[in-house]
Amino acid sequence: MTTLDLTLLFLNYNTPEWISLALTSLQQQYLNITQLKIEVIVVDNASTDDSVATIKKKFPWVKLIISPKNGGFAAGNNLGLSAVKSRYVMLVNSDVEFTAHSNLDELVLYLDAHLEAGVITPKVLLANGQLDPASHRGEPTPWASFTYFTGGENLLPQSKLFGQYHQSYKDKNIIHTIDACSGAAMMVRTAALKHIGKLDERFFMYAEDLDWCRRFRQKNYTIIFYPQVTVRHHKYKSGRGHNQQLLSQRTSQQFYQTMLQYFDKYYRSKYPIIIRWGIQFFIWYKTR
Repeated sequence: MTTLDLTLLFLNYNTPEWISLALTSLQQQYLNITQLKIEVIVVDNASTDDSVATIKKKFPWVKLIISPKNGGFAAGNNLGLSAVKSRYVMLVNSDVEFTAHSNLDELVLYLDAHLEAGVITPKVLLANGQLDPASHRGEPTPWASFTYFTGGENLLPQSKLFGQYHQSYKDKNIIHTIDACSGAAMMVRTAALKHIGKLDERFFMYAEDLDWCRRFRQKNYTIIFYPQVTVRHHKYKSGRGHNQQLLSQRTSQQFYQTMLQYFDKYYRSKYPIIIRWGIQFFIWYKTR
């Protein structure tokens, strides 16, 4: 039996035009040139539009998994992870586009050569060519979060004290370790999952990638930022910026609520209750 090298795992919810762009660009820019054995899985998270019909018609080479309910980002990807049999798996958002600089073989070769690396991310670029800051993050401690949301990071981006949230003091043109990357495009070592576990489904949307990366680090795996490979992220098309206004509002609220969930999971027992009250007030202010 031939061993698969890499599974590309996409999660789709009511974005037929974006998943079509993602899969078309994947085929043209990567699948046609790769030297590896690849499988592509799309989990449809109970879409209510023509997403499933579109994928079946236009991309018959994709392994399609249809979830009976929308359990969120973590639950949907976990459904796909259960079907993965390759050495590595890469989570990819439905609004990611592959380009001529998206040769994922380089990421696989890096992981093959560096067994301490558990997660690797390409440089994720926004449509305007700028770095997607979510793909290059530090641990969101209360201090790091405070300096980011109050603008301290923007004032002193090269400071290790004030630039912790996005590790903005690091050189984005060289390969280096980071604390966390974005679930929009993250490749993980499948064998490590027996020690790490899958995504935490308590996080419906957002922060599950931060949590996963933290759990990798806790098991002494490194998270690698690899800027020589890039993908384009048409951000918010699969989440907060969705065309449906109500869904956009709900996911925006979810974005802030996960801040509190993450704090409760890792920091509540370490900080006085007034810190949690402050986070609750901030969330109320941002979502009212």
